[in-house]
Amino acid sequence: MAGSQDVISALVAEGEAVEALVADLADADWARPTPAPGWTIAHQIAHLAATFKLAGTAAGDPETFKALAASIGSDFDGAVQQALKPYLAASTPQILLERWNAERRAAEQALAAVPADRPVPWLVRPLTAPILAAAGMMELFGHGQDIADTLGVRREPTDRLRYLVEFAVRTWDFGYQARKLATPETEFRYEITAPSGARWEFGPADAEQCISGPAVDFCLLVTRRRHRDDLALTAHGKDADAWLDIAQAYRGPAGPGRTPGQFS
Repeated sequence: MAGSQDVISALVAEGEAVEALVADLADADWARPTPAPGWTIAHQIAHLAATFKLAGTAAGDPETFKALAASIGSDFDGAVQQALKPYLAASTPQILLERWNAERRAAEQALAAVPADRPVPWLVRPLTAPILAAAGMMELFGHGQDIADTLGVRREPTDRLRYLVEFAVRTWDFGYQARKLATPETEFRYEITAPSGARWEFGPADAEQCISGPAVDFCLLVTRRRHRDDLALTAHGKDADAWLDIAQAYRGPAGPGRTPGQFS
């Protein structure tokens, strides 16, 4: 992964881009349902606030985070819903937005202050600050896409997506774990085209299993914001093809994902 400050800068820019989607919304629009079943735009921002609160605590106050993580237990969905409540209780959308911005900026500052090679405690295993920041990029991309889809806004992708692509490559086995499937004993090759036209390559050049295509489509796949049938991704090899059905760059249940042609 590139320099630690580079990914923090990307995290800041991506957060500002998501903020811009909702900053001028009328109050009524915050209650609009998004493609995530049961979640409104307010739920999406509340989730981001809770996630950044966790990241900021992990980086800035590790012992408090460890105690908090220990209290979550095995009910992942329940923990997610519980974490939303304090933010959804905000009396106005503007207060919710202000709270998310505060959590986001605190997390950005805390992550930037941690030496790049120092592990930060996290929900499953410790991560370095740059990797945790890349995980934040994944959260911003996925939930930002839900908001953009709700509002009918087309986002312009940037090469900041590299950090999400790298994170998804690093966590390529999450889809198997979420479904309690055996992870194949093979290595994948990823040949991804950046929004700028640059080529990003990961994995052995001679790997029999290869996935290729545009970075934005790859990120939509691993955040499960589009069905594979609607993306310009190509798989070579049986395992790679099967991976396109289950890919996800986040822990926990896969969720229903999206259906073919849902956004056509």
